[in-house]
Amino acid sequence: MTMLDANIILRYLFDDNEEMAGKAAEYIEDGNAVVSIEVIAEVIYVLKGVYSLERTDISRTITEFLKLVGCSDMNVLSLAVQTFGIENLDFVDCVLFAYHKERNMEIATFDKKLLKLLKTADSE
Repeated sequence: MTMLDANIILRYLFDDNEEMAGKAAEYIEDGNAVVSIEVIAEVIYVLKGVYSLERTDISRTITEFLKLVGCSDMNVLSLAVQTFGIENLDFVDCVLFAYHKERNMEIATFDKKLLKLLKTADSE
């Protein structure tokens, strides 16, 4: 297994440096690549903050990318990415929401937007 960092993922997604993108593709397409939630959080931060992509585009791009790699918390990560695309929350708050939904974890927070989403989820 090969754990990918954010730079590998970004070069793969943007294909903006032929040599680096090619090497990134080798890592990703060999079937042994894994990512962590933390690395995807960094990728999303860069896509939003540096490249100014829209939430829905980021969510769609990362969702497609996740089909190529593994993650020990894939259900949590997938739900967090999906939530990020439709809610006006920071990605880390989306991860907390996903842990609540997927693992029934209680989330302690003062964040009003996150609290509202958690309460909405609990009433479904």
